[in-house]
Amino acid sequence: MKAWELLGQTCTPDGSDMQLARQDAEYVIRVNGKTLMSSRAHGSEEALATAACLRCRASEEPCVLIGGLGMGFTLRAALDLLPPKVTVTVVELVPAVIEWNRGPLAALAGHPLSDRRVRVEIGDVGVTMRQSPDQFDAILLDVDNGPVAFTAAANHDLYDNAGVAAAYSALRTGGTLAVWSARENRRFEQRLRFHGFDTQVDRVRARLRKGGARHTIFLGLK
Repeated sequence: MKAWELLGQTCTPDGSDMQLARQDAEYVIRVNGKTLMSSRAHGSEEALATAACLRCRASEEPCVLIGGLGMGFTLRAALDLLPPKVTVTVVELVPAVIEWNRGPLAALAGHPLSDRRVRVEIGDVGVTMRQSPDQFDAILLDVDNGPVAFTAAANHDLYDNAGVAAAYSALRTGGTLAVWSARENRRFEQRLRFHGFDTQVDRVRARLRKGGARHTIFLGLK
């Protein structure tokens, strides 16, 4: 077995060490030595996009917000579902993740950042939501393993009461909030309902029909 090859390294906003590494055909992003994501298991990220975009794909010019770029699989799945005139805004907190998706990771998901329907912003998706009332038909949050933050403590703010209220405000009536999570979280589910969302919770496999760990997708309809 080949050793892992270090392709990139950076610091997250809270000072954690983030690395991109490759072993044969597998790519992983690690934070402080722990695997945050792997290119071998991205079916649940694709399921997130499918669930979020079902309602808005019939619109002629929908606006979609994606928080967290990852390895680009969620973005690719959304682009494959959405119409030609969609605007997809991707907000990523770590600039190096964007660089990696334009470099060594680009081909994994078919170069989604090259799609002219995509706008990329470096920053906090929570700020974007607070500044964008009634703007989006769908919001997809795939940040930090979900409501229990993994990379940056500040990401807790996306999933607390203020964060859920900001997501609700940023959605148009009939819009969908979809949140990827590594595990179930009844408190977060209740929080969605408290803030007015019609809520559904789906459990999906990391590799869909091929198995893998079970992940959770929270859906909230405004």
